[in-house]
Amino acid sequence: MKKLGILTSGGDAPGMNPVIRAVVRTASKEGIAVVGIRRGFDGLLSGDTIELDGRSVSNITNQGGTILFSARSEEMKTDEGSKRAYEMAKILGFDALVVIGGDGSLTGAKVLSEHGLTVMGIPGTIDLDLDCSEYTIGFDTAVNTGMDAINRIRDTTASHERVSVVEVMGRDCGYLAIWCALAAGADDVMVPEVTEIDVDAVIRQILTNRSRGKKHNLVVVAEGVGRTQELADRIATITGISSRATILGHLQRGGSPTAIDRVHGSEMGMLAVDLLLRGEKNRVMIRRDGRYIHIDIAEALNHKREFDRSLYDSVRQLSF
Repeated sequence: MKKLGILTSGGDAPGMNPVIRAVVRTASKEGIAVVGIRRGFDGLLSGDTIELDGRSVSNITNQGGTILFSARSEEMKTDEGSKRAYEMAKILGFDALVVIGGDGSLTGAKVLSEHGLTVMGIPGTIDLDLDCSEYTIGFDTAVNTGMDAINRIRDTTASHERVSVVEVMGRDCGYLAIWCALAAGADDVMVPEVTEIDVDAVIRQILTNRSRGKKHNLVVVAEGVGRTQELADRIATITGISSRATILGHLQRGGSPTAIDRVHGSEMGMLAVDLLLRGEKNRVMIRRDGRYIHIDIAEALNHKREFDRSLYDSVRQLSF
């Protein structure tokens, strides 16, 4: 093992920089050169690289986003593009490639492994939507960012005795919405996994809470459900209660990573390099039963986790 490439791909997640730092410093101590690939797989296809060493990754653990930048590569999804990416990796002299990202990023890594390149995957996505791992880097920071924003919205909602409908990120997975709702004490939550969404039930919950003396209400909606403004308008029309819609959007991707994301990122980054030094190939670092372990990349992408309905139900159970 003489040269290692590393890239971040797809949506950025707080905690990616601690991973980069851990990989670079662990590899450098073993005499392995590390090359950062900028702008994800598009950067690999264009040869957009930068040499990294222990000093170049100093003071990045507190930075959100990724110092290597990120992008989604359409070309990488084609057979021709993936073959060209593999050839570029060999031309650049990479003995292995560390890929940090979500499902799409790890799929790209798997394709490269099928061409013959050794890869290591590290789950970095704020949505917690990689079923193989109990934790994905960036989730805790995104939850805390969303909770803090909702807390601020609640202040003005309470002052005006309104209903606030807050949309958080999560296109296909609702865990971010559920955690934000539980942490912020929301009255209801709407997620993509629950298709039988009953708007009237949401309104009934608000009216029930009002009859118990609650003067303001909060509903959290996952991005994948959408119709946030429509829901706020319907609540106002039917109940006569002033309602406001707020879409947090990419606010949740930013900010300094929490201690949890820094530690998980650092531990997974070190484990990836340790595995390469032991001759392991094509593994994904995951968190399971409170431990860091690694599984085959194909297994990681095929794993399907059952949606935790009890966590979802807890939001309404605690609302009164």
